[in-house]
Amino acid sequence: MEMEIEAEEEQVQMEPPKIHRLDDSVVNRIAAGEVIQRPVSAVKELVENSLDACSSSINVVVKDGGLKLIQVSDDGHGIRYEDLPILCERHTTSKLSTFEDLQSIKSMGFRGEALASMTYVAHVTVTTITKGQLHGYRVSYKDGVMEHEPKACAAVKGTQIMVENLFYNMTARRKTLQNSADDYSKIVDVLSRFAIHHMNVSFSCRKHGAARADVNSVATISRIDAIRSVYGVSVARCLMKVEALDKDPSSSVFQMEGFISNSNYVAKKITMVLFINDRLVDCTALKRALEIVYAATLPKASKPFIYMAIILPPEHVDVNVHPTKREVSLLNQEIIIEKIQSVVESRLRSSNETQTFQEQAVKPTPSCQMVSSNDSNRNPSPSAGSKLQKVPVHKMVRTDSSDPAGRLHVYLQPESCGHLERNTSLTAIRSSVRQRRNPKETADLTSLQELIDEIDRNCHSGLLDIVRHCTYIGMADDVFALLQHDTHLYLANVVNLSKELMYQQVLRRFAHFNAIQISEPAPVKELIVLALKEGNLDPECSENVELNEKIAEMNMELLKQKADMIEEYFCIHIDKDGNLSRLPVILDQYTPDMDRVPEFVLCLGNDVDWEEEKKCLQVISAALGNFYAMHPPMLPNPSGDGLQFYQKRKPFRNPEERLSCSTGDDVMTENEIEHELVAEAETAWAQREWSIQHVLFPSMRLFFKPPNSMATNGTFVRVASLEKLYRIFERC
Repeated sequence: MEMEIEAEEEQVQMEPPKIHRLDDSVVNRIAAGEVIQRPVSAVKELVENSLDACSSSINVVVKDGGLKLIQVSDDGHGIRYEDLPILCERHTTSKLSTFEDLQSIKSMGFRGEALASMTYVAHVTVTTITKGQLHGYRVSYKDGVMEHEPKACAAVKGTQIMVENLFYNMTARRKTLQNSADDYSKIVDVLSRFAIHHMNVSFSCRKHGAARADVNSVATISRIDAIRSVYGVSVARCLMKVEALDKDPSSSVFQMEGFISNSNYVAKKITMVLFINDRLVDCTALKRALEIVYAATLPKASKPFIYMAIILPPEHVDVNVHPTKREVSLLNQEIIIEKIQSVVESRLRSSNETQTFQEQAVKPTPSCQMVSSNDSNRNPSPSAGSKLQKVPVHKMVRTDSSDPAGRLHVYLQPESCGHLERNTSLTAIRSSVRQRRNPKETADLTSLQELIDEIDRNCHSGLLDIVRHCTYIGMADDVFALLQHDTHLYLANVVNLSKELMYQQVLRRFAHFNAIQISEPAPVKELIVLALKEGNLDPECSENVELNEKIAEMNMELLKQKADMIEEYFCIHIDKDGNLSRLPVILDQYTPDMDRVPEFVLCLGNDVDWEEEKKCLQVISAALGNFYAMHPPMLPNPSGDGLQFYQKRKPFRNPEERLSCSTGDDVMTENEIEHELVAEAETAWAQREWSIQHVLFPSMRLFFKPPNSMATNGTFVRVASLEKLYRIFERC
């Protein structure tokens, strides 16, 4: 009997739960929580409605960060009396009629959800009057419907919407938003962004009961005046205009105008104001791309102020990708970002060339910083100088990590090489600009986490401080770079550093790589044969050739079997025919030396232990690190003695010519140099040095954790100390 009861209970438990329709009130409240996430979301939606109503003045009043009151008043065209009954119903709008209208929509609102969502989580009151009416109407809404018939009332031109007791029926949401100061600052920030873009509209924003507005802009015809009135003189005087235009239908069609900060602007965080087709949106990929340019070009000003307005054909923008309309999707987004990044980099470089630096002096604090100024400030007044304290000579830092002055190439006489200048630009060097992935978004593998934990545990704190705050001076030779940290000068092995950095980045970006597409897929078998041939003492021996063919065939079949795994985890694509067609992006703006692909493929096929997960991931990551490391190019450096490699070898016609050459009478002439090969080598070496300065070291400051072994294996060597040098020269 007991067995039968247990069987019946088990049968009841195994039955699937019943599916039922949710009540409309539940559905609407869930949707409202997505659209109105916090008070600033409501303010943004209401201000956008006011802008769509052709308003010339928009005033916002906020109480308790928007939880108790949000009042938005405008002088737009108002709302018709006949439309008031359905004003706050879901999916009622005047902006579109059919789905196809989205392809050409220009208004900021279109979803018909904002006002409805507010009525489900707050008490909403609307007062409006249209042109020609003798009086206005006031009506309150709850859960999407009118609470009473519209009442006649006195009103000024336009519409006023009051949102009271926001999230009164969402206890958990309301408790998380108790910091009213934080929410109010977000509202001020949004209004400030609207104010500098919509110059023909006056904006004001103030706390309820306050006499003074925190945002108070007036209509103007000058963008820089609008920025000055909102963000202040100190920001406006550090801005430069930037423009980009592309009318090529085959690539991208867009127009960009904006202002970016110069080297004199210093802030703790980036401020990016972006409007696309007059919509205030976020674009993480563009923001990160511009951050990279600033970090590489103006390290001191690596947290810039950026305002950009991008105009594209409406059909090239998908506005319906986010409930709050915070994001949009662009056609040819990567091409647009790359062209904007190139324009910004060019503008920053031209502005940075005019900056000068003056004698070092600091305020009386233990720290020591470089003081920089423009030409207009080169002779400070005595009163200002009297407040500064001279730095002791033996403590003077020649340059620091936040200042680009003092690098080695500044003191070298530049040579005329126009072809190099073109090839070493940001656009020519990178294969593509990719959005940096979040290192935390990795696959959930225990062995992977163990490898990352080993990196963290094995980090040398002293070297980490050097890496975070060092200044790149220049290349001392083909392998070692000169770095300055505080008052010390170091030689750093670039190959070792880049190899370890790439290894660490492979683990942290695991399974979240972007791809480098190889223009012509390379046969894996031929690559392995080529790598084996390079390692043989007698590559022409028939036995060696046959053996190499067998090894290459076996390794190719093995890699084809493992193709799905290495593509999913490492973005290395080997197709069913055994061709290598894609490689991962490990560092943005950096492409590895493709001459080292054969060695890398051989390592994948020959050295990886595919049976044990941790060893497998570690060896593949190390192989990628070695492949992507910034080794010296295969071609010798054409500067100095390396130029002899590119001398054409001519056969001797007679013994006298051989004798004159052996005695040193043979002089190298202009026609005896392989000019095309020299140009290729110059480009390769210049690209490598550019990558070391602008990609490797900025990335190291952000991501690198130097292992303890680098303190003893010669990767970092201290070659000079200013204090010790000062003592030596003091005796002379």
